[in-house]
Amino acid sequence: MTELQRLLLAYDQHRAAARPCALATVVEVLGSAYRRPGARMLVTEDGELTGAISGGCLEGDARQRARQAIFRGQPALVTYDTRDEDDPRHGLGPGCQGVVRILLEPLDFAAPDNPLELLRSFAQHPEPAVLATVFETDAAGLRAAVGQRVLLSGTGAVRGTPLLAGPLAEAARTTLAQGRSQVLDLETDAGPVRALLEMLTPPLRLVVYGAGNDAQPLVRLAASLGWHITVVDGRPNLATAARFPEAAEVRVVPVRELETQVPEATAYHVLLSHNYAYDLAALQTLLPSAAPYIGLLGPRAKAGRLLEELNLSEAESRRVLRERLHSPIGLGLGGETPEEIALSIVAEIQAVKNARRPQHLRDTTAAIHADSPQPDLAVAEAQPVERD
Repeated sequence: MTELQRLLLAYDQHRAAARPCALATVVEVLGSAYRRPGARMLVTEDGELTGAISGGCLEGDARQRARQAIFRGQPALVTYDTRDEDDPRHGLGPGCQGVVRILLEPLDFAAPDNPLELLRSFAQHPEPAVLATVFETDAAGLRAAVGQRVLLSGTGAVRGTPLLAGPLAEAARTTLAQGRSQVLDLETDAGPVRALLEMLTPPLRLVVYGAGNDAQPLVRLAASLGWHITVVDGRPNLATAARFPEAAEVRVVPVRELETQVPEATAYHVLLSHNYAYDLAALQTLLPSAAPYIGLLGPRAKAGRLLEELNLSEAESRRVLRERLHSPIGLGLGGETPEEIALSIVAEIQAVKNARRPQHLRDTTAAIHADSPQPDLAVAEAQPVERD
């Protein structure tokens, strides 16, 4: 289950019980922090928490402030400076050495465009989208703009606050084209605002060919990350929902039918069948596809033989092994058990997905979240911030 799915489940339970709650959202990070913009936590009136906005250091104070927001019926923007050793609010000491801004909003269950209903709309139609959230306004501007949102789907549909739809939707289109979240200052009919343009991406889709015992820990681990998993095998006694309760779909596909299957172009594919003919048929359909990842369990000799049977030249085989096929599959973590092998496979897929070269973080000099440019702290601190 993804973090968003857990939030929506808790939200529906609170709504059914008429239990007032607030949403805490990380809207801006300057410097280093445990969670990035878009991290969310649901807080009930009596202090129950779902989700996380930090590694645990900010939750206590944010819980109290969220409950105050529920009582007042007004959103609030709170800034935590984890570089401040003397700040007693969260007991961080030197901490993460960054500034974290969190928007706290009481939720109106009757509002069709409250933040969780907008996120539900994305979850029900999983395609890349952008959620634009206003978290700061000009001192003389309209305070009501704080917390207003616009959701731009991948098809171009816009949903949210009409007054802000024009400028926010245009900024969201740019963010969608760039493929990464950003914080922008924008001019709107409601006055100047500062907004988080959050890139929303659907869960990674994983197709596992093979329903043997070693596929089970892989499916469990992948499911814990919220991935959408399909298990495919030609053996009806193994390819069952009872053996893979975490999978979204379990399909019985005989080897003769594999060649007629059209692979999911955006899915990541793992071949664990331990059946030479099955792997060959799967590769025959996967290699010409646009699939971003194809992993094959087994030794290098097996991969070489399979590519020979597909009538690839030696030069083409080298290119495929370099650019398309991950075989032997996984990262070299020294694993032996099915669970350890599953970890190495999932880690490799995560690295490929994020276009990262696996290495020890202690050996890097760049920021951990290097794809998110960090503003200058001194400049950022000069910006007006509404404090609770």
